[in-house]
Amino acid sequence: MEAQENIVGFRQSLLVSPETAADIPARDALLDRAMGPRWRKKSSEKLRKGRIPSEGLALIARDASGSVIGTVRLWDVAAGADRRRALLLGPLAVEPTLKSAGIGSELMREAVAEAARLGHTAIILVGDAPYYGRFGFSAEKTGMLAMPGPYEKHRLLALELVPGALDEAHGVIRPTGRKIKRARIAHAV
Repeated sequence: MEAQENIVGFRQSLLVSPETAADIPARDALLDRAMGPRWRKKSSEKLRKGRIPSEGLALIARDASGSVIGTVRLWDVAAGADRRRALLLGPLAVEPTLKSAGIGSELMREAVAEAARLGHTAIILVGDAPYYGRFGFSAEKTGMLAMPGPYEKHRLLALELVPGALDEAHGVIRPTGRKIKRARIAHAV
């Protein structure tokens, strides 16, 4: 029971806020610890490379001391041949020593709520269905969509924020978001 009390107390001191430029080094170091240095080689990264997250949809979780302990970002994409507007979620990462403390779940809830509040219609991600299913994601609407590069088809999941947003969507998912200016690329990488 004491461990559960510590988790509850921890959640009360958890702060989810927009990411700032000053957070980038801590965020990237967290991603390296949580996902290994190969996270930059994933197919999803092809859709993010040279782009910045969708306006207002780069979130950081901080502990009581202000340290970055979690991150999630959403990116503007076109879902398929008819270029339906959607978001690509990822990466979602939590400090490895704090896994199972509810930080990832809180980041997911905040990200989905903020995307809906901003008027987005659908979110796509590559991930584990048992984890993301509890937030409403499934492969139901992604059967005719494809990622650029290699990926496991059964892990391509989506959540419609507006019913029907991905009906009959087909083709390759492409990036559409704002591009990083050359001077910022060196700092962001």
